[in-house]
Amino acid sequence: MTSTPLQGRTALVTGGASGIGLACVRALSAAGAKVHLVDIDPAAAAVAAEDSGAVAHVADLTDPAAVDGLPADVDILVNNAGIQHVAPIQDFPPERFAAIQQLMVTTPFLLMRRCLPAMYVRGWGRVINISSVHGVRASPHKAAYVAAKHGLEGLSKVAALEAAAHGVTSNCVDPGYVRTALVEGQVADQARARGIPEHAVVDEVFLGRTAIKRLIEPAEVAAVVRWLCSDEAGYLTGASIPLDGGWTAS
Repeated sequence: MTSTPLQGRTALVTGGASGIGLACVRALSAAGAKVHLVDIDPAAAAVAAEDSGAVAHVADLTDPAAVDGLPADVDILVNNAGIQHVAPIQDFPPERFAAIQQLMVTTPFLLMRRCLPAMYVRGWGRVINISSVHGVRASPHKAAYVAAKHGLEGLSKVAALEAAAHGVTSNCVDPGYVRTALVEGQVADQARARGIPEHAVVDEVFLGRTAIKRLIEPAEVAAVVRWLCSDEAGYLTGASIPLDGGWTAS
């Protein structure tokens, strides 16, 4: 394999200014792809674009109209943007629940709807959905996130079945807890919701069900994303790849 196997390909990565998204932008850029990154934060998007050589697009993807301003002619779509809110169901704000479904299920659908036609014309494409171990498992106090990731898993499988005849694959990558700002921001929320000290959250909540007792690095997730874009992964579709330190094996 050449060092730039994605030369001539174009990718679109949502939530691309930090965490897993930025790691994916860097990995795909290093593989030779032209990358468009989408993020809600103008400053972060500018910094990430300068760092990676990507093209930045500032958009609030909870607004369906924002999708219409993004590139449609891409070979690789990475649906990564996500948010979190931690609360018991009876205390969960309905508007927050709806916003999480919009960003993490409806927006990926709208982006697939927008980008798949160009992939079909070329006879090649990759849809990669950054799901979560919570796409196949549940945890307390994460009603919206778990529901959204389960929905994304189903959407990905439907896309896989529809797109296969056109040379396009659709897969989910299902990490456990990744060392990102999103996870770091959950520590206080989880401690409050569960009534435990913050220092116990990582060991007892984040890593309690994993065999490998450490957080995943964003670059490890991006490496799987890059591999899914390779020709060697062309027969893999409709899959959910666990990158969870053995969580779902138990």
